Amino acid sequence: MSKLVIPAKAGTRRSSFLLRWVPAFAGMTMMMVATPTLAQEKQPPYWASIASGQAMTHTGPGRKYPNVWLYQRRDLPVRVIKKYETWRLIRDPDGAEGWMLVTLLSDRRSAIVRPGDPRPIRADPDGSAKIRYMAEQGVVGRIDHCKGDGWCRIEIGTKEGYIRTSDLWGVAGNEVVD
Repeated sequence: MSKLVIPAKAGTRRSSFLLRWVPAFAGMTMMMVATPTLAQEKQPPYWASIASGQAMTHTGPGRKYPNVWLYQRRDLPVRVIKKYETWRLIRDPDGAEGWMLVTLLSDRRSAIVRPGDPRPIRADPDGSAKIRYMAEQGVVGRIDHCKGDGWCRIEIGTKEGYIRTSDLWGVAGNEVVD
């Protein structure tokens, strides 16, 4: 997973610059291009994804709280577990939690391949269907749809196919995603 640890108290000019400007720049950039999303209206818990190539979490719901993580992975799935005004408490696939500005989140569904052996991506939602390719642990893909039958259609780059929901973090086993 691509997240950068930034200490709460920076000792150098460079990290001090990062602490002040990276989250502000990422937030301002997303506010300029972001449109209102369902992520602002949903009631927790729900799945979301990181909308920006750089998104900062904080220890509390506000920019004045110390920074926790700088995420540098667009489409990373997260679980929103609490909301406060324009802030969301998220949990990432590693279990780390932090408060993120809602404009840095998207309601686009994505999932990450769970740790372990490479997982088959099949031509059809059936365990005996032809394997199109294998997905390594940590690969993030966009979820196109899930019928609630234990399979989801996933797009990883330009490739697509079906994967078992049990091989993913970011979707429940019996969840329907349209």
